Amino acid sequence: MKETVINRFRLMGLIEGGSLLVLVFLAMPLKYWAGFPQAVRLVGSLHGLLFILYVTMIIYTTVKVRWSFVWIGSAFAAAFIPFGNIILDRFLQKSFLIKKGSIRK
Repeated sequence: MKETVINRFRLMGLIEGGSLLVLVFLAMPLKYWAGFPQAVRLVGSLHGLLFILYVTMIIYTTVKVRWSFVWIGSAFAAAFIPFGNIILDRFLQKSFLIKKGSIRK
């Protein structure tokens, strides 16, 4: 059960992190350099929804896996840093020894 919870969290983190990258590196330049503010409105709304789902997934994972406050804080902080969720994903892989969807503990 633990491996599926962690893998679902990892997937949600990568999706949310990807939406942040699209917002920062695609939609924002379109708004300010191309005069297309609708891009930020659309991508920002989608990113907001994904962020709420991500925070919900942090809570769910914490309850199921009994994460420490360090993991909770790291997961939350990663949502605000471009490429943060990719870095967090690497730490999760190392810490939980995830390989091809399973835990080798």
